[in-house]
Amino acid sequence: METQRKHTIEVDPDVFRELQYMVELYKKHDSLNPVRSVNGLIAYVLASVADGSRRPGAWERQLLTMMGLVADCDEHRIYRANYGSPENGNSE
Repeated sequence: METQRKHTIEVDPDVFRELQYMVELYKKHDSLNPVRSVNGLIAYVLASVADGSRRPGAWERQLLTMMGLVADCDEHRIYRANYGSPENGNSE
């Protein structure tokens, strides 16, 4: 069984302050997505990016397209049910 590892990312202090402010606003005024911490917000955004990468027809793909994060190749245009490279057995 694969164990989950925690990874550390560095966030620019100004960006972190803005993310904190966003979370404060969510707590004070609600939002459609009830994230309650900066870690939760970052995890949600990164999961959305990962979903957009593997699901070309999903709403999340629009995020990647607008940010220029879709590779110009056929591989990145194919739906994948699982995360990770299909070469590593992560595809159905």
